[in-house]
Amino acid sequence: MLQPAAAPRHSAPVSHAEMANAIRALAMDAVQAANSGHPGMPMGMADVATVLFSRFLKFDPQTPTWPDRDRFVLSAGHGSMLIYALLYLTGYKDMTLDELKRFRQIGARTAGHPEFGHAGGIETTTGPLGQGIATAVGMALAERAMAAQFDPKLVDHYTYVIAGDGCLMEGISHEAISMAGHLKLNKLIVLWDDNQISIDGPTSLSVSDDQLKRFQASGWATIAVDGHDPEAVAAAIAAAQKSDKPSLIACRTVIGFGAPTKAGTSATHGSPLGADEIKGAREKLGWPHAPFEIPDAILKAWRDVGAAGAAKQATWGKLHDALPAAQRAEWDRRIKGELPADFAKTISAYKQKLATDKPKWATRKSSQMALEVINPVVPETLGGSADLTGSNNTKTAGLNPVKPGDYSGRYIYYGVREHGMAAAMNGIALHGGLIPYGGTFLVFTDYCRPSIRLSALMEQRVIYVMTHDSIGLGEDGPTHQPVEHLAALRSIPNLLVLRPADAVETAEAWQVALTQSHRPSVLALTRQDLPAVRVTHTEENLVAKGGYELLAAEGGAAKVTLLATGSEIAIAVTARDLLQKDGVPTRVVSMPSFELFNGQDEAYQEKTLGPGTVRIAVEAGVRQGWDRYLGIKGGFVGMSSFGASGPYEQLYKHFGITPEAVAAAAKQRL
Repeated sequence: MLQPAAAPRHSAPVSHAEMANAIRALAMDAVQAANSGHPGMPMGMADVATVLFSRFLKFDPQTPTWPDRDRFVLSAGHGSMLIYALLYLTGYKDMTLDELKRFRQIGARTAGHPEFGHAGGIETTTGPLGQGIATAVGMALAERAMAAQFDPKLVDHYTYVIAGDGCLMEGISHEAISMAGHLKLNKLIVLWDDNQISIDGPTSLSVSDDQLKRFQASGWATIAVDGHDPEAVAAAIAAAQKSDKPSLIACRTVIGFGAPTKAGTSATHGSPLGADEIKGAREKLGWPHAPFEIPDAILKAWRDVGAAGAAKQATWGKLHDALPAAQRAEWDRRIKGELPADFAKTISAYKQKLATDKPKWATRKSSQMALEVINPVVPETLGGSADLTGSNNTKTAGLNPVKPGDYSGRYIYYGVREHGMAAAMNGIALHGGLIPYGGTFLVFTDYCRPSIRLSALMEQRVIYVMTHDSIGLGEDGPTHQPVEHLAALRSIPNLLVLRPADAVETAEAWQVALTQSHRPSVLALTRQDLPAVRVTHTEENLVAKGGYELLAAEGGAAKVTLLATGSEIAIAVTARDLLQKDGVPTRVVSMPSFELFNGQDEAYQEKTLGPGTVRIAVEAGVRQGWDRYLGIKGGFVGMSSFGASGPYEQLYKHFGITPEAVAAAAKQRL
């Protein structure tokens, strides 16, 4: 258990209660004005947040992206008015009083849940409960990794989380706290809003966990305090900062603190308090001011809190400027998210070698071999796998593992924690300076999907290495064969899905994924070996086009266009041979990425798809998503059911995904 320590005291002439009540008033006023929102959590955690921001948090509102700022994550994102009030009060330029008055309105920075990119000081998008605390684990890990790779004085900050009961109920929290405890991420401090209320009512309706014992069992330091006693909260945070473990501070609070009849009840959780209740709260809190009115003295006290960070930021700036020139340039490059200058040249040389050697590798193997080339020249990659390292082929020579207390490695053994891995990678990307990639089977994107969706929503460069991408994985059977997953992933806005066909396309797919600084990528990779189809070197990255003509028709104008991805390119190539033998001029188009192809101009798309030709798509997945490319006479050869267990060669025949079936489908439509 943590033992309270002496904590610095706030010396402003305005009282702690007045500063905390400013948060409460803004929260209940904004929710009331919007007639929508969650006032109870901000009112209950106002004391804790006031202590954290005024006494501990290292931040500078004038430089919101200062790399060595402390990270603050509001995991209980429904209480968004807490962070919006804090950002306004401490002086973030883009969080004005007018923005608070427009809470939950279209175009406002004050969305219903905190959205990354809407305003400075919002470190991550939180809304789905548990995501914030899990993302924060990645931030804390990134802080330790960057400190190990650079100067620990240059990277020395904490990650603070305010989490609610719902965050700790969600399954992802179990994965996250286990990971953090194992890795001894001692600069991660979670402040739990222990108000014992959820939407349905008292938490006793659904849970009876002893959270302190749970966190202790996962290797955390813990302490329970009165969340409305600022000195107790401050002492607990001070002790947590000195711990050699991540820390949980259970802050017993009253939801809707100050509301005369609704405090402590679920009535304050997700609904406006109402005019009468707000009037009573103002009287009870001793806050006689009009809606959205913050007295000058109280606002100045908060602005002084915000201004205090400028000196710390300036001191850090001097440390940064004093770095050796080469190290400073490397730091700046990585913080900007730019790739090394020789990256493109390295990939080009590697592609030339592959075109000569023509390796017949599974694309999971091709991915590993590409990473063997990439990882030495892109030192910011931080790899990993959810207990499938040998299957995903995500570890390369020279990547030492990240260990508890030793964060100098570049490979993370995430364990069987697909959801936690994906969320942690979001945190690593958001932190800056590192590019995370992590692997599991494509079918388990079902477990990762909420975090993948947030990667796309937040426009983060996170690379998901998803192997065993079809019925081609064989004997593990339908539970592991992801027939619908390509279609499901392609439906996520701003997510790039890449399904390469051979070693060259895989290298190009990696190049594309790494250059996508504002979107995540999924690499869908095979278990089974594939023939080389890109046997002539091209300086241009053809995968970057999304779709391109791999083989032209022979013997006249093309009558058939075969469209395929990944392992089915080989089937399309053989089907083309059959059709050409029968006198049907046929071309093959590789379509490694729908998203990239859709981004090409209309003329290129039309030319590539083959106007006037019969189009047949072949993919060992469901049809959804293909019809837009097939035209009136188009056909599809693929899956319309779940898979089965058996050798993959037999499965392709069993489900009719064969060159003969593709050729027959084309002939039927001529």
